[in-house]
Amino acid sequence: MEVSERLIVAADYDPRKLGGIIGVKNEVLKLAESLKGLGVIIKVNSVLRARGYELIEGLHGLGLRVFADLKLIDIPNTMETDGAMLAEVKPELVTVMCCAGIDGMRAVQKAIGGTTEVLGVSVLTSLDEEECQAIFTCSTKAGVLRFARMAQLADLGGLILSSQEAEMLGAKQELVLTLNTPGIRPDWSLVAGDDQKRVMTPGKAIKAGVKRIVVGRPITQAKDPRGAVEKTLQEIEEALKESSTV
Repeated sequence: MEVSERLIVAADYDPRKLGGIIGVKNEVLKLAESLKGLGVIIKVNSVLRARGYELIEGLHGLGLRVFADLKLIDIPNTMETDGAMLAEVKPELVTVMCCAGIDGMRAVQKAIGGTTEVLGVSVLTSLDEEECQAIFTCSTKAGVLRFARMAQLADLGGLILSSQEAEMLGAKQELVLTLNTPGIRPDWSLVAGDDQKRVMTPGKAIKAGVKRIVVGRPITQAKDPRGAVEKTLQEIEEALKESSTV
């Protein structure tokens, strides 16, 4: 895998600050235009629901890989329909909620075929231990492990999890899922009012066995997003070199 393919840029914007949905779409396309040629993946979520799957085709037209972070959850029949619709626009990555159950996750995987890697979302990185106990009646590590096993039984390609649980899963040789982590904060970045509670730097995440990292505000709020991406890619590359010499 190329170094650039290990970085997912989260194109998340507040419509209240950009004049509404159209403003967000334009900002996403502006970001995509600025990142052309770097080979990174762009993640779209709320704007994709608001503007439709044509946005995926537009981003592909700019030469970017697309992560449709839809976090699908419903009955298996509806999730299969979602997968069939997404199969037409072929995002490189798409998310489903592990708590939707094995049958629901498997339905998406089956419908979308080999064109897209389906990632199961385990425990959201915005949750702390107390919240995880309240929702899932277990620790974050136990919850992530439970969902990882469900995702594997559903034949998914990978898992979304905090980098702090990645090392634990890396030691489970029976699990062959790719590990993909949000809540990544580069060494050089500072984000005011951060709501991510389980975070890690790109270097530490890569060394923990993570395949792809998701970085949002440190890039999207930077004065020079392309420069921020280049610095993050350098950080990833250095971590990969250090890991290979260990």
